[in-house]
Amino acid sequence: MTRNNHLKIVIVGAGVIGAAIAYHLSRRNGIAVTVLERDIPGAGASGHSFAWANAFGKDPRDYHTLNRRSLDMWYRLAHQLDADIGIHYGGEMRWENNPERATQLRQRIRQIQVWGYPCRLITRDEMMALEPHLQLGTVAAASFSEADIHIETDRFIDACLRHACESGAVVHSQTDVTGFVIRNGSIAAVKTADAEFPCDVVVLASGVQTSELASLAQIHIPQQRSPGIVIKTTPCAKVLQNVAIIHAPSTDENHQHLHLRQLSDGSLSIGQGTQEGINRDDSQQHADALLARAKAYLPAIADTEAIPTPVGYRPMPLDGFPVLGFTESVQNLYIALMHSGVTLAPLVGEMATLEIADDVRVDWFVPYRPERFG
Repeated sequence: MTRNNHLKIVIVGAGVIGAAIAYHLSRRNGIAVTVLERDIPGAGASGHSFAWANAFGKDPRDYHTLNRRSLDMWYRLAHQLDADIGIHYGGEMRWENNPERATQLRQRIRQIQVWGYPCRLITRDEMMALEPHLQLGTVAAASFSEADIHIETDRFIDACLRHACESGAVVHSQTDVTGFVIRNGSIAAVKTADAEFPCDVVVLASGVQTSELASLAQIHIPQQRSPGIVIKTTPCAKVLQNVAIIHAPSTDENHQHLHLRQLSDGSLSIGQGTQEGINRDDSQQHADALLARAKAYLPAIADTEAIPTPVGYRPMPLDGFPVLGFTESVQNLYIALMHSGVTLAPLVGEMATLEIADDVRVDWFVPYRPERFG
């Protein structure tokens, strides 16, 4: 693909990945960026995400390293944007009350320490020093991962798109892509219900919609269906004094562990199980039950009320790993589909810009190319 000084790039999707790519591309001279979003920016998976940026549970080693690199890049991106992008520093704290799970936690901490991850086992006294409001119950093992953060995705997306627009990018919300004009193996224009947008490059950063849109260009990008629930609460006083995220164990075999964070307005975001777990129950009853379990560990939130949140469908490539890069059969179609989108946004935004604007292939992305699906 040839490059010139007047590239027209259409990005489909304005979640954390689309916004990050739009921001980085808009910083380059001679590139015209158009963002097409079928809803409003951040309305998809980004708005439903627990938004914990980390490399804690990311295997194998290469994937852990990719996430670790991106986690460390959040600090520089925040400096570049020079705005409140909703970063909450302080790390992640977790504990287990079951001997078998405690052994697994100790083994995991040892493994990622060997990989150079800044985490450690901590004592009950250290936990209480970090978070004095917690009612811990039994602690068989506990850990603290000090580099972890969480993000308020709406603030981040807003800052990225605002900077991009100040540099000349154009964002079209509530604009559904209906197809592509393909000539000589490349996309010449992106079609919507009301218009066509001529382009030199198309970036699909469309989350769960990526597979459907790619199929319009005869590209196969398979995904799992991955529904999840993260409930919100009414605002309360600050309850997490130092750490950004806690993971608390289940009190019985009928429930999964809890994860909890607090946002700038005082509201809480609470989920259960793993970030890959399947959950479709978006009832008030389920939200109330989740909050009741959180209150058992944090009595200080006793007056908080649960706000049920509709099921969110997370982008989840079939093998669980990102899909990144130009496709072979449609030479100017770039795929940017992830799980771990919040963690990977800074790295993908910057590295995808290198690949698109400078016609290079970043070797970090070699395991994640679209062609692995055939």
